[in-house]
Amino acid sequence: MITETLAAEAVMPPASLSLAELGARARALREQVAQAFIGQTEVFDQVLLALLAAGHVLIEGVPGLGKTLLVRALAASVGCTFGRVQFTPDLMPADVTGHAIYDPKSERFQIRRGPVFANLLLADEINRAPAKTQAALLESMQEGQVTIEGRRFPLPAPFMVVATQNPIEQEGTYPLPEAQLDRFLIKVVIGYPTLEDECRMVAGVVNGKVAADLDVSRVQPVMGQAELLALQQGVAAIRMDAAVTDYAVRIVRATREWPGVIGGAGPRGGLALARLARAQAVLDDRDFVIPDDVRAVALPALRHRLLLAPEALIERQRADDVLGALLHKVPAPRQ
Repeated sequence: MITETLAAEAVMPPASLSLAELGARARALREQVAQAFIGQTEVFDQVLLALLAAGHVLIEGVPGLGKTLLVRALAASVGCTFGRVQFTPDLMPADVTGHAIYDPKSERFQIRRGPVFANLLLADEINRAPAKTQAALLESMQEGQVTIEGRRFPLPAPFMVVATQNPIEQEGTYPLPEAQLDRFLIKVVIGYPTLEDECRMVAGVVNGKVAADLDVSRVQPVMGQAELLALQQGVAAIRMDAAVTDYAVRIVRATREWPGVIGGAGPRGGLALARLARAQAVLDDRDFVIPDDVRAVALPALRHRLLLAPEALIERQRADDVLGALLHKVPAPRQ
């Protein structure tokens, strides 16, 4: 007999937030995370969009660029629980989701929860593990639950996965399958910091910080789990005109016929554009979506959903290059 010990805690969201309150909460999050995460404002803004849209994030970049610090600071600013998994070639699916263990005293199997039972989960270097372990997150990301020994256990709400991966050219990496890539709302590409930002980081260490420390002590929570759920619900209620929706869908459909692309974005691409465009409207203090919002989020929403032809790769084309040309070609509705 298996003892169920993972009953989900119900989080009741407060009353709906006004547009001014939505924008104020989003700006407060940005200010708090900036206390620990120096620079890379575009990277954080894209992660913030995914958080507001209740989606998952894939961050690609070389080690040591502050990806873990970003997620920890974000978790601290929203008062959420934080889990971290370091993906390695020998990591097993049960190490992520949890497993059943036998208790000789009670003569029963008990469920030991894995690190996935958190509001924000950092899947560090996810492409260091083989596909079997990567797939352990599929059910969690899509359905917000985990199945252990035939029993389904809901994950805490809100739930967000932020996965990092090294550039695929590096040794010892496994490409993520298309089905898993499609479940990430956005893919963020993080580069090296600017000279000024890097000087600020080094100065912080010289002024008494230990280099290995991930200091998020200055980050103060600006909302709780219930308020974050209300914020996400407010973003989902932002108006999107039928003409703007049609524009987003035409962009996605154009990726399937574009020269040099052998695999375009699926229907989740259009859903991602709509969700992220609503979040972008909130950050711009609008209660409706405009075509510029769709264009602003098109690259992070679609770059990981395109499969380029070999000849395009030989010519060193990137998904961002294709999307840039495509956005110039697809006509936008007049405002």
